[in-house]
Amino acid sequence: MGGWEQNFVKESFDTNWVAPLGPNVDGFEQDICSYTGIKAAGVFTSGTASIHLALILLGVKAGDEVLCQSFTFSASANPITYLGAKPVFIDSEPDTWNMDHELLETAIKERIKNSSSESLPKAIIAVHLYGMPAKMDRILEVANRYGIPVVEDAAEALGSHINRKMCGSFGKLNVLSFNGNKIITTSGGGALLSEDEALISKARFLATQARDAAPHYQHSYIGYNYRMSNVLAGIGRGQMMVLPDRVAQRRANFDFYRDQLESFYGITFLDEPDGYFSNRWLTTILVDSIKTKGITREDIRLSLEAENIESRPLWKPMHMQPIFNDAPAYLNGVSEKLFENGLCLPSGSNLTRDDLNRVVTVIKHLLSV
Repeated sequence: MGGWEQNFVKESFDTNWVAPLGPNVDGFEQDICSYTGIKAAGVFTSGTASIHLALILLGVKAGDEVLCQSFTFSASANPITYLGAKPVFIDSEPDTWNMDHELLETAIKERIKNSSSESLPKAIIAVHLYGMPAKMDRILEVANRYGIPVVEDAAEALGSHINRKMCGSFGKLNVLSFNGNKIITTSGGGALLSEDEALISKARFLATQARDAAPHYQHSYIGYNYRMSNVLAGIGRGQMMVLPDRVAQRRANFDFYRDQLESFYGITFLDEPDGYFSNRWLTTILVDSIKTKGITREDIRLSLEAENIESRPLWKPMHMQPIFNDAPAYLNGVSEKLFENGLCLPSGSNLTRDDLNRVVTVIKHLLSV
């Protein structure tokens, strides 16, 4: 917390606005629009709920196919199944670890060819992993060629940009997350953004149980209880005021780790392509056990764990998850190799220099044996 949050939360209590509407909700949405440069935003209970709403707005129904990045957290894919639709997973390219646009086009062509109705997939879910922007120009070029709308999952990438165009502003619908582990947090929460104000207005309607404009409770559509409360939105408003500081802190973590570890043969970091700016939400490394004389990602993770330091493997790709065993997938081996060799290092905004030194000391000792 940055300190400003208490002022907005106190205001919500002082004015008795604690429900899922109020000045903080409106203000938080306006703050997000101002920061990302997009026209309309709605704040909801989670990023997952926001993806769910996005797919509903795009008309995804049972039996439809949605193309989704495989190398991601399950929240990117789960809402597809909420609607009875089918995920089709697309592997990553090595420059950003995000969706491979060539495989994306291959998948679209094959899905059309194999479909008896020649129907297109209904949507593409592209993710900015660990804060690194995906190659949105290439992905959008493919998507536009076939007329398939893109849902931009920027849950991990608030503050990242490509040539100064903010992540969360590229797709037809765009998603942010304010979960407790994100670069800013409302404890739990998310947002849906679009240049189409009518879509966001409809999302708000669906997120408040789709209540019709009537003096009694009347419902012509299935609705959801997804709207963010005025209290949590107050936390979000305070967090937005320190977002630049949080981005700077995460990037400083990355710079420290790279400065301390990149000289070790077999340890590599993901660089930013030209024009790309990552918020470095998490600092990640790849460990080539051939070059490190047999030391693996798991050896490093267990050595850190022995010192009560938590680290985690990179995301296990969705096409490798038991729940998605039967889902179609277009693969090139990139995400599987990343999962096998990659590790997320402690990356919190409140890490001290002593904390960071403690982490690298363990890793250096192991690599120097």
